[in-house]
Amino acid sequence: MSYLHNDFLLPNKTAQRLYHEVAAGQPIIDYHCHLPPQEVAGNIRFESITQIWLGGDHYKWRAMRAAGEPEELVSGEADPKDKFLAWARTVPQTVRNPLHHWTHLELKRCFGCDLVLSPDTAEEIWELTNAKLAETELSTQNILKKFDVRVVGTTDDPADTLEHHATFAETEHPAKMCPTYRPDKAMATGDLTAWNAWTDALAAASDKTLDSAGEFIDALKQRHDFFHENGCRLTDHGLESCPYLPCSDAEAAAIFKKLRNGDAPTATETEQWATYLLQQVGRWNAEKGWTMQFHIGPIRNNNSRMFQTLGPDSGYDSMLDEPVARKTIGLLDSLAREDALPKCIFYHINPEKLYPLATLMGSFQDGKTAGKMQLGSGWWHVDTLHGMRSQIEILSSVGLLSQFVGMLTDSRSFLSFPRHEYFRRLLCQIIGNDVEAGLIPDDKERLDKLVSGICYENAERYFGFPETI
Repeated sequence: MSYLHNDFLLPNKTAQRLYHEVAAGQPIIDYHCHLPPQEVAGNIRFESITQIWLGGDHYKWRAMRAAGEPEELVSGEADPKDKFLAWARTVPQTVRNPLHHWTHLELKRCFGCDLVLSPDTAEEIWELTNAKLAETELSTQNILKKFDVRVVGTTDDPADTLEHHATFAETEHPAKMCPTYRPDKAMATGDLTAWNAWTDALAAASDKTLDSAGEFIDALKQRHDFFHENGCRLTDHGLESCPYLPCSDAEAAAIFKKLRNGDAPTATETEQWATYLLQQVGRWNAEKGWTMQFHIGPIRNNNSRMFQTLGPDSGYDSMLDEPVARKTIGLLDSLAREDALPKCIFYHINPEKLYPLATLMGSFQDGKTAGKMQLGSGWWHVDTLHGMRSQIEILSSVGLLSQFVGMLTDSRSFLSFPRHEYFRRLLCQIIGNDVEAGLIPDDKERLDKLVSGICYENAERYFGFPETI
């Protein structure tokens, strides 16, 4: 039987029917990713498989380092073909890591290539993929068409001009590229030089002089409004842990003044400031019907020497193992008391924290918005068969799988859309196994609705992306 055959991950007739007849044909809403908007708007083509596959992909970088490949061939300035050959040496060692499946699904779906990558096949795959990349079929915008991507949710700073989103919106492309408002830098007070430089950028973007906390909040609100006009319907917040320490307007004013003067805040003030900002954004989201995403739990830049060499997002982050529930509940409750709690999606990089998140979410479902509180798909280090299965099992056990808004890539690679197929096959496997074990009724209409909802329809309803931008 061929590798990644037609019924890959589909062990029985029910799973096979659900995938081939229902899941496989669903469009894609990739509501959270890190694709560069300028590359989407510019409809660029890539110079080589190395550029599109290995450029900035810290999943692959970690594997290559573990396989003993030198940094020059990982993130350095080595010849693109030498980097690709290093990846070809690494891939056979990644069996049972999702990278092995992802690599070969991408070869199959993007390039029509059934070869298994290894040093023996590297030359042929290098030639084949680069020839395909030279054609217009694999330009960035045509890749979106190829995978029937209806929405791409990028990740954007509040000070961003969104000029590339505006440019893309003027095209006749069937997909929408919607920005996501990510105000992490407003809370990043650990480096006051960087924080003040960013605050100056926010002042310029909002055409305001930011001399007070009130003016700072007004500027953030203005940008929130601007993002809404440009199709934004989500915020995103990357947090080591969820803060909650109440902060009055007067305390926020004093903290802002201290930050603007370049004086380091105390730990208490840092948490108060973060709480104050998250509450403000939560209120705006609730007013506009937006969704608030919480990406919780990474310990970033573990290796200080490599951070000094390569900077952030280079493959040196890991999982936090500290408690998650109490302060998350505090933050949510503070907004719920005002009837200002928006739709929320919670992701945790540590799978041990998914049960606490799933159970606390049940305390904040409001009986008005179906699936208002969401347990997000397996993320980062748990974006694996085991991790995605755990998330589905936990959500099913204490919540409603039927309301789940499904998969996202969280990716920087335009070749990553087959990860939706990977997720959909696993979803059909889990449901198919339960049906054949007598754990779920064998009701074709309800099963089809369950699968199509999770793959596409729930997300379309839940996020409310605009018809036009």
